[in-house]
Amino acid sequence: MINRRTILKQELVTKLYPDSISVKSALQQLRREIEVCPDLKEKIAEAGNTKRHYYNKQQLSLILDHFCITTEEFDEL
Repeated sequence: MINRRTILKQELVTKLYPDSISVKSALQQLRREIEVCPDLKEKIAEAGNTKRHYYNKQQLSLILDHFCITTEEFDEL
């Protein structure tokens, strides 16, 4: 996982929110979580473009740090 340069937002939310009804609702949950924390939102925006269908490695690490998940734990999800 760490060797990949990007991760699709859909792949990320299916791992972060496995009990979600659909991918669309999981994406909404992630957006709400990012909106609640303006510091995280700013850091993600500084790390790269947010209007794409994927996050880069730096954005992913910021999100995982926010959720207190290590990259090894994320790979196991």
